[in-house]
Amino acid sequence: MMNGVEKTNGEDIAMEEQLITPWTASVSCGYTLLRDPRHNKGLAFTVDERDAHYLRGLLPPALLTQELQEKKLMHILRQYEVPLQRYMAMMDLQERNERLFYKLLIDNVEELLPVVYTPTVGEACQKYGTIFRRPQGLYISLKEKGKILEVLKNWPERDIQVIVVTDGERILGLGDLGCQGMGIPVGKLSLYTALGGLRPSACLPVTIDVGTNNGKLLNDEFYIGLRQRRATGQEYAELLDEFMTAVKKNYGEKVIVQFEDFANHNAFELLAKYSPTHLVFNDDIQGTASVVLAGLLAALKVVGGTLADHTFLFLGAGEAGTGIAELIALEISKQTNAPLEETRKKIWLVDSKGLIVSSRKGSLQHFKKPWAHDHEPIKGLLDAVKAIKPTVLIGSSGVGKTFTKEVVEAMASINEKPLILALSNPTSQSECTAEEAYTWSEGRAIFASGSPFDPVEYNSRVFVPGQANNAYIFPGFGLGLVISGAIRVHDDMLLAASEALAEQVKQENLDKVLIYPPFSNIRKISADIAAKVAAKAYELGLASRLPRPKDLVKYAESCMYSPLYRSYR
Repeated sequence: MMNGVEKTNGEDIAMEEQLITPWTASVSCGYTLLRDPRHNKGLAFTVDERDAHYLRGLLPPALLTQELQEKKLMHILRQYEVPLQRYMAMMDLQERNERLFYKLLIDNVEELLPVVYTPTVGEACQKYGTIFRRPQGLYISLKEKGKILEVLKNWPERDIQVIVVTDGERILGLGDLGCQGMGIPVGKLSLYTALGGLRPSACLPVTIDVGTNNGKLLNDEFYIGLRQRRATGQEYAELLDEFMTAVKKNYGEKVIVQFEDFANHNAFELLAKYSPTHLVFNDDIQGTASVVLAGLLAALKVVGGTLADHTFLFLGAGEAGTGIAELIALEISKQTNAPLEETRKKIWLVDSKGLIVSSRKGSLQHFKKPWAHDHEPIKGLLDAVKAIKPTVLIGSSGVGKTFTKEVVEAMASINEKPLILALSNPTSQSECTAEEAYTWSEGRAIFASGSPFDPVEYNSRVFVPGQANNAYIFPGFGLGLVISGAIRVHDDMLLAASEALAEQVKQENLDKVLIYPPFSNIRKISADIAAKVAAKAYELGLASRLPRPKDLVKYAESCMYSPLYRSYR
């Protein structure tokens, strides 16, 4: 008897202290099938399927097609006024019905991309401890040192094609979120599937937890990570080295490891260290650079001239800023045959101490040194704009409201069509809003941002701001690496991805001063990018999938995951 109620089944009679083995069924049917997100179809199970898989009585009698389920869910999602509620509803759906989640995301990509990724994912990471329900991905902390290979073997999938890994130190523009940075790899990988067509089962999100320097999180009773200050130096390097070695041992030479939201000092070091030995890619450095270069190549169709005719000024000299600058310099070098040292001189960077110039070389971090050109020191951005007279202004500072009215007006006084890219995420950190850019430039600016902005009406004309979103590049780029069996990433592949994306910008987009194509075509865009990247891998001798497919675009499309329900025997 327990509280006056007699218990008859064995699991209740067992003492809580008594050890039991958690046996589970091996074939998914009945109640288990309805709890399996990969195979669950909800009310879309047919009468025959309900009979064959012991589902009678476990579902209401109605039959709903996947399209009808999608319509119902979009109706529900639109009822939520708080973006974080939409995010949580989408994450719940992913845990309940995987194919419906991806169908929803693919068919409504422009509406749902800001929900599952920037800007909403930033808030989700900040509150991850509170909204945490069910673990997604692998958490590898300092406690797993010496056992990382065993931890990887705990993951149920063996055939992994892409790993997105973060240590949570620089999440978007929000800083150190420690273990709660897991929202980023989870979000990125859902886009790898929805936009690039990689199978969900081939994607593995990983968070490396070495502690956090965020005092607020360390004192938060709901924080899900290690409660200690960040490990650095040798301890950090050894953990990462063990992880990278274990990944290659467990998943082979062709697994993509995408570094995500590492702090500057680690991001450059990790990329340089592992590029020669692993298939690694840093989306903050290389993905951002590739998508921005694509926007610039498309913008040339509006402003005229070649890339070499323009002068570039950056606010922000971290991993995004220097990564973009380097790729622009590489593309100019490729187009003009001029040495890289020369093409870099078209590009100027401003950091927190002012314009990066030769006289500062002694105190600069190594990744800033190539951008230290001969010029007298200049403190502020406005003075730099007046002195350098750039045609292109790019913000990657992570600091909002830095493209002031004076700065935009100065750009507009120098250029007929100033090109202004405010790339910092989330929206609150954007260097200026779309409305500010168009208004202060009297409707002459060509503007794109990192986070989405609504269309702006100015002087009876509607301007549609472009979004320089990495989601244009990394899903197709990753697909290109997978279909070619690439074993290393080369800068020429990034240039190929940029050129492929720029080619997708049609005249009707340019007529709206839009330098990126609509996201509604993203799967076709991804297939084109994948084909160009794969072609470059074959050309460079870095591809291992032989023989080379005759039509790489068709082959890429044929490899893409479909979210449509399968029929069960």
